[in-house]
This record gives sequence, structure tokens and C-alpha cells, in this order.
Amino acid sequence: MAAPPVSADTSPSPLQSTVAPDVPGRPAEQSETASEDRSNAGSLDRLLPPVGTGRSPRKRTTSQCKSEPPLLRTSKRTIYTAGRPPWYNEHGTQSKEAFAIGLGGGSASGKTTVARMIIEALDVPWVVLLSMDSFYKVLTQQQQEQAACNNFNFDHPDAFDFDLIISTLKKLKQGRSVQIPIYDFTTHSRKKDWKTLYGANVIIFEGIMAFADKTLLELLDMKIFVDTDSDIRLVRRLRRDISERGRDIEGVIKQYNKFVKPAFDQYIQPTMRLADIVVPRGSGNTVAIDLIVQHVHSQLEERELSVRAALASAHQCHPLPQTLSVLKSTPQVRGMHTIIRDKETSRDEFIFYSKRLMRLLIEHALSFLPFQDCTVQTPQGQDYVGKCYAGKQITGVSILRAGETMEPALRAVCKDVRIGTILIQTNQLTGEPELHYLRLPKDISDDHVILMDCTVSTGAAAMMAVRVLLDHDVPEDKIFLLSLLMAEMGVHSVAYAFPRVRIITTAVDKRVNDLFRIIPGIGNFGDRYFGTDAVPDGSDEEETASVG
Repeated sequence: MAAPPVSADTSPSPLQSTVAPDVPGRPAEQSETASEDRSNAGSLDRLLPPVGTGRSPRKRTTSQCKSEPPLLRTSKRTIYTAGRPPWYNEHGTQSKEAFAIGLGGGSASGKTTVARMIIEALDVPWVVLLSMDSFYKVLTQQQQEQAACNNFNFDHPDAFDFDLIISTLKKLKQGRSVQIPIYDFTTHSRKKDWKTLYGANVIIFEGIMAFADKTLLELLDMKIFVDTDSDIRLVRRLRRDISERGRDIEGVIKQYNKFVKPAFDQYIQPTMRLADIVVPRGSGNTVAIDLIVQHVHSQLEERELSVRAALASAHQCHPLPQTLSVLKSTPQVRGMHTIIRDKETSRDEFIFYSKRLMRLLIEHALSFLPFQDCTVQTPQGQDYVGKCYAGKQITGVSILRAGETMEPALRAVCKDVRIGTILIQTNQLTGEPELHYLRLPKDISDDHVILMDCTVSTGAAAMMAVRVLLDHDVPEDKIFLLSLLMAEMGVHSVAYAFPRVRIITTAVDKRVNDLFRIIPGIGNFGDRYFGTDAVPDGSDEEETASVG
């Protein structure tokens, strides 16, 4: 935004700020202070502004506006996601970058609370909140000793890892996954674990030095400065550091006078002139919040994208690509297709013959992996010149839910294969695919990846899954898309967007109807395999759980 800073000031009673909530980018710290310190912290509450009613309550959405953001925990990682829409076009390339909002201001000015209010008011499910507090540099032994005595300046620009912040924000704007450090404020150190965060339509980056780096400023589409009275900020900081970070009052005041206040005057307050909007009194300024939300909504409307409609009208009437390999249509293969396509086939027979086809498909796909000559010695003491796999490892990734039915066949022929999962669902309002969950093995970028889905119609879900793998640095030529049945439209869509991905199937049907179902097709594979009841016509589960 090129407009000069706007100070949006209003008079309603300010809302009480919530200090250091548990949000993406800001780990929850455990308090280990004595009861006296807890009492001191509690007595500070009365010094804060009273809770007002200047803002009417809004309906909760599926975005990160609840007390706990939508997240999925694995054994070692936390993945934050709330339905990632397509971040690419029908060509497989990035459509538009995410809209990045920078939130600056002094320590305990209420930046995180303002960010949460913006997220709630936006009423969209795809918002990422990134805290600068996660990017403190790793301290040396000497600096650790200084920090323990409240003699290290955490409010200086040199305390932050700006290189990591910039690279992280760039990746998020591109829709890619990033690893976020988890900082322990009690020990002044990074924890061993990292959080996995995926890009979104809107990124809110908040921190005291949010506007202190020129390169970082260029990544921000909107800059907001939260201006809160210094006495209020001191009270909030006292309460937070005592109750949540295990500090005592003397130490907090010492650090405030020695580092926090001078740093605000020297480094933070001067950046107010760089802001597009200045928000006095933070979360109490409801008019400013509404102005911000209106502007972001106008920006998001320009970024709307209809991927499936574009796929339906693109890349058609071309010869099937060279990257496509169809299992040879022997009488046996055609006979099994006849059985599973027959609507009268029982569920038991459907499962049995589907599994047989899956096994043949997996075996066929493995022949495209790289092999090299190797010599072994037989029990008779003779050399045999054979072949062995030339890659590092094979990983299977299933597109839930139908794709997971192919996992047993892969495990049966690939010893010690690793398995990942991606959940893609259709938004019933927009008809577009959304990424809701992903769990991928570590170091997947070194592997050949077998991507599995039982049917591919438009190719929308397959393209999203491929895009996820590419964003996790899997080389395009190491991705193998496997499906029992594909429509020509889906083949063209995937091959055009990702010409180096190998596409392998047992059959290709010509048409897709107005509901994006393959014709003549196989029906709803998930319902037939799992024995679940079909949902009402017009939104069959095959197009809901994995969007063709």
C-alpha cells in the first residue's frame, strides 16, 4: 500500500488483551514460579483496562479464531491447517502469492490480540499467524549466562534471525511448507522440535521488529503498527513474564529499564512512520480492525480462483502424453474391470478384484523405477549379474480416503516402504478441492514417491497432491501417480501441469459428465469398497473425499 499512515482512533472502551496465547508461531510456556510471584502477577490485573463491550460477538468460523487453532498433532510434529485451497492454476504454477500483513509495535502492546481479532473478523479459514518470537537467535554460552541475569538485550534487532524469518515468509507466501522453531522463553533457547506450517491465503506476521528489516518490509503487503500506552505495556509485560516465563518483578523491571524501553525509543517507535495503519489502544480500537478487514477482503476477492472449471476447459483434444503408461489390457485385466464396473457386483467381489488390479498396477509401476547392474554370488559359488534399485528409498503417499486402499498392495511388494497421507476434500460451497491434512515422512525429498488414488477424473485432487510433494522438495521426475481408473481430462490436466510426473493406470475412460464423474466409470469407489452409503446425488463421496 502506498497510502500514508492512517491513525484510526475511536472512543469505545478497549477490550482486555490476552497476553501470549497459544497460537501458531508462539509456543505456550510453562510457568514454574513460586506462589509469591503468582500473587504479584495476579495483583497486576486490576491495573489493566476493564473489559468493554465495544465489539459485538461474531460467529465462530473454521479459521484459527478459536482458543485453540485447528491443528493435527503427530508423534513429533504439529501441523497447522484449516483447509488449504488451491494455490496454483491449471498450469500447476503459483496463481497469486498469499496476502502478508505485518503487525509491529512495542512489547506487550497487544499485537497478538489484534491479530486474533483480525483473523476472527476475516471469517476465512485460511489464515496463518506467525510470531517473530519464534525466531530469536541461538545464544552462545556467554549470552546464555547474560540472559539468566537479565543482562542480554532481547529487544535489539541483532537478537533475531532475520535471514530465517525472510526465507520462511517467502516460502509461506508461495504456499509452501516451512519448519518453525519453537522457542523456550524460560531457558532462552530453541527446543529440538520444530512445527510444520503450511502457507495460506492470509499470513499475519507479528513482532516488535516486524518493520526493522528492508527486505522483510518488501514482503509485507500491509503494515500495521499497534500503538499502546507505555504504562499499559509495562503492566502487561510484568504479568506475562512473572506468570508465564518464570521471572521475578525485580528482574522484569531491570530488563525493562535497561533494554526494553530504550529499544522501543530507538528501534521500534521510529518504524511507526512505515506503517499503513496505526492502531491506537490495540484491541480496543474496533474501527481500525474493521478498516483492516475490509481492505484484506477486497484483496482476497481479486485472488479467487476456480481450478476445476479451468481444468474442464483446458488441455483437451490432445494426444495422450508420453508420460502415461496404461497396464496392458489382457483378457485377465479386462475381465477384472468388467467385474468391478458391474453395479451388481457384491462388495466382497468388488474388494477382491480391486485388490488384484491394485497388485498388478503396483508391480507395473515398479518397473519404471531406476535400476542398476549388480553382481551377486549364487549358492553354487557362481556370479549372477542382475539388477537392484538405484534410488535411496520408496515412499507411498495415499490421497485419502480411497487411495489408502492401495497401501496393502504396495506394502506387499515393497519391503519397509514408508507411507504418507494427504487428505483433500471438496468445499461444498465453491466446489474446489481443499487440503485438510498431510503427514509425510521426513526426508521425503530424497525418495521416489508412489502417489496413490483409485480414480482421477478432472485431476484437481491429483494436481494438489503433486503440488504438495513439490512444495516438500520432491523432484517432479521422482513422482509416480497411480490410479486404477482415470479420465482423459485428468490425464491431460496432470501431464500438462507436471510433464515429468509419471502417470500409471489400468484404464483410461473418455468422458467426464457435468458432475465431474468418469463415464462409463466405476461408480463411487470409496462407498463400494468400504460399504458406506452413498451421499445424495450431486455430491458423491468420490468427489468429496478426493476430488478426482
